[in-house]
Amino acid sequence: MDQDIVICGARLHNLKNVSLSIPKNKLVVLTGLSGSGKSTLGFDILNKEGQRQYLESLGFVTDGLTKPQGTTITGLSPSISVDQHLTNRSPRSTVGTSTEIFTYLRVLYARLGHRPCPTCGEDVIPPSIDSYSDEFLEETDEIDFKDSFPCPHCGSCISEMGMANFSFNKPAGACPTCTGLGMIRQVLINRIINEELSISQNGISGWDTFHINYYSDILQNAGLFYGFDFDVSKPIKDYSPIQYDLLLYGTDSQPFQKHFPGKKPPKTNAQGSFEGVITNLLRRYDEHADNEAYRAKLEVYFSSQTCPDCLGTRLRPESRVVTVGGETIIAISRLPLNELDSWLKSLRQALSEKEMIIARSILDDLDERVDRLLEVGVGYLTMERSSPTLSAGEAQRLRLASLLGSGLTGVLYVLDEPTIGLHHRDTQKLINVLRRLRDLGNTVLVVEHDLDLIRSADYLVDIGPGAGKHGGEIVAAGTPQEVMQNKASLTGLYLSGEKTVPMPERRRTANGITLTIHGARQFNLQNVTVNIPLGELVAVTGVSGSGKSSLIFDVLDKAARHHLNGANEEPGKHDSIDGWEFIDKVITIDQDHIDRIPRSNAATYSDTFTPIREAFANTPDARQAGFTARHFSFNVPGGRCERCEGSGLLTVKMHFLPDVEVRCPVCRGKRFTRETLAVKYNGFDISQVLEMTVEEALDIFKDIPAAKARLSVMSDVGLGYLQLGQPATTLSGGEAQRVKLTKELGRKATGRTLYLLDEPTTGLHPDDTVRLLGVLQRLVDAGNSVLVVEHNLDLVKAADWVIDLGPEGGSAGGKLIAEGTPEQVAMVKGSFTGECLREMMG
Repeated sequence: MDQDIVICGARLHNLKNVSLSIPKNKLVVLTGLSGSGKSTLGFDILNKEGQRQYLESLGFVTDGLTKPQGTTITGLSPSISVDQHLTNRSPRSTVGTSTEIFTYLRVLYARLGHRPCPTCGEDVIPPSIDSYSDEFLEETDEIDFKDSFPCPHCGSCISEMGMANFSFNKPAGACPTCTGLGMIRQVLINRIINEELSISQNGISGWDTFHINYYSDILQNAGLFYGFDFDVSKPIKDYSPIQYDLLLYGTDSQPFQKHFPGKKPPKTNAQGSFEGVITNLLRRYDEHADNEAYRAKLEVYFSSQTCPDCLGTRLRPESRVVTVGGETIIAISRLPLNELDSWLKSLRQALSEKEMIIARSILDDLDERVDRLLEVGVGYLTMERSSPTLSAGEAQRLRLASLLGSGLTGVLYVLDEPTIGLHHRDTQKLINVLRRLRDLGNTVLVVEHDLDLIRSADYLVDIGPGAGKHGGEIVAAGTPQEVMQNKASLTGLYLSGEKTVPMPERRRTANGITLTIHGARQFNLQNVTVNIPLGELVAVTGVSGSGKSSLIFDVLDKAARHHLNGANEEPGKHDSIDGWEFIDKVITIDQDHIDRIPRSNAATYSDTFTPIREAFANTPDARQAGFTARHFSFNVPGGRCERCEGSGLLTVKMHFLPDVEVRCPVCRGKRFTRETLAVKYNGFDISQVLEMTVEEALDIFKDIPAAKARLSVMSDVGLGYLQLGQPATTLSGGEAQRVKLTKELGRKATGRTLYLLDEPTTGLHPDDTVRLLGVLQRLVDAGNSVLVVEHNLDLVKAADWVIDLGPEGGSAGGKLIAEGTPEQVAMVKGSFTGECLREMMG
């Protein structure tokens, strides 16, 4: 019993008084249908309680980590969670900085970097190498250099360089033009100004009558101040360069001041001090760095472009030319990690004995960190890869690599579906990593659906039997073999093979109509030309980093938006695409969050809440009170609580501490006025509806066709357990994608629509995958085309056509390896997907 974590009476969310013993120092998997209660048990109870108990043992106050009511847990260790919300959203964070590899490289380049003398151009080595004895170098990494030293060739003064000179996050190293971001933000003038109109004709986006009158007076005053006329009634396209620069950049700007050298700009609005439309937009964007919702509204006016000075490399010119082993730090940052590993090993032979005295310990640390990253299967990533572009699975694996290096023991690790985005070929590598964490003396608890990882568990807990109110119970617990013998366990039936995701009875035959991408060269794609059959379910496969997302989302998706919708964003590099005449709409459903605003939820985003509000408005009580559907919205005035403006929460500003959200004292978190809540539909008020799951709401609104249709689709894609009012910001990537799919399926299909989906099986139990496949097959049966980037072999084997890229990731990928039916791809030698299909399909 001392070797167990014992839980008694867990009743959080849908858990039904769960009692369970979990063996410590084992690899334990929690599984079950989506919404069965796995994450509640793993993260909301075990992880948070592990953190709370540990902090309390150190004497910290843990008001923010409350103990689960009625639940007792013994045998817990301090816990560390590795969930799906790990990606650093800072554009300044990269794979190199977040893993500290770039930090050690900066040390290497600061100590050993060669550079050309700025005067004579000859190669100059750091004075540290030859200026000190071997004995001194062996005794210390910390040498007190002077600020400068003479060039050994021409004697000119050369500034000493340190680590900061190779950091794009410090002024000493950052490109001054882009401040180390590698990109510059450009204002899209055509989105702000309609030059065919005048200012008085609403030619400037966002200027209403008040703004037009207010700014017109200021602009005319500016013209008087500088001695020219400013006519707000003539089309903007007819403005002179002086008038145009004034309107865009304002009186204090360099573009406008060049017309009046030496003349001081006006100080007040009455004199004509005008900020400029673009200058105002840039200022407002910068001032609201902590308000994502506000920035999101402004981002439509901007585009990001590669910095013209550093060409995206982020560093100053003098830092970009320093070399070690003949390579700049820029070139090394662009290498995939597996190639970086090879370069680091070759460097040991390339450096001199004195250089190795300085480099040896640095290289040892670099080798250790790179090896851990290769072990978790992200060898295709480059150091320069921006952290915000990483998938949830990639971010998790980077975190796993750092945990491997910590050497901690006696810890409870809780992981959330670490196989996300991982090709079937690499799953065993991940399993080995988890076993290593276990063998260090830790308990590794994994919430997972992947059958290979489940089979590898020391102990398995299956939660269910269903989702939402039908889940929350322990269906089976034991070794995977023991769970397989339990006929009540749905997971056990899939593990034993008694139940499988079915193959289609027949594959659709090609109709000869294709969409053809010619010469795709984006990122690592190597001049790929591929035919995509339309009117079929097509799976795009390949190992992580093989080029799948580059081909489908960077090339095809952006080209479709550009061709069909006139979007400004440039598609990824390619020659051309044929076959646009066969489709009239492209719908992309990725795993990005559906909204960054907490007020948005699954019901509002999918338009499910609209027919529900209309149903309330049609009740006799609502008609008698004069209520319309508007009164049942928490986003607009009418029936919402105005104290909290329909959020149900109030934000309390705390001095020197993070803001705290508290329940609204007026509506008590219900969001609506007392009068609105008095209106009932089938015995429920509108606030209670928001607390229902999709499945519960489906039963209540079964007589409302529009609501029933949308709720049914949400249930079909595996979201029956989801609470209607759950904030959009709390949805996982897979849940967000399925909510988007619900919204699109609620629209009228044309029969000529191309759907692009990014790993839609993420977060789905095999039984949920069956339901999702049914939805996708219905879309294709209606004449549409569905293109899915996917690793899940259950979905791949059910596709009509497979496009396999590879053979590896990064620079070793980007080629078309195989295409055809799953049976045909299974026979292609050199295709890792084919090998896995051949094994699965017999």
